[in-house]
Amino acid sequence: MKKLLSTTLLLLVFSHVQAQKEKPIQTVLVKTSINCDHCKQCATCAERLEKAVYEVKGVKRVDIDEKENTLKIVFNNQKTNLDAIRTAINKAGYDADDAKADVEAYTSLDDCCKK
Repeated sequence: MKKLLSTTLLLLVFSHVQAQKEKPIQTVLVKTSINCDHCKQCATCAERLEKAVYEVKGVKRVDIDEKENTLKIVFNNQKTNLDAIRTAINKAGYDADDAKADVEAYTSLDDCCKK
């Protein structure tokens, strides 16, 4: 009886610990600085931005919403984090939430992509 009780208690503790673990796949919405109405066609907008984010190890998906100026990003939080993703966006020349774009990268964007 004591062995059964110990085993049951151990299983309950283990299942509780497993339930507390953070899921490795996260989805975030990042506010960015896409400023033209043709971002998905413009070679320096969507293509450049998507490429920069996809180069971050662990990023699974990037969806651009040019009307809302947001990026919906799905990533594995065991391989990367939101700060690394924001940094990649900044280095591509775009703002990412409150983090401002890299000045040199920003100046290399087409005029239509600038504020």
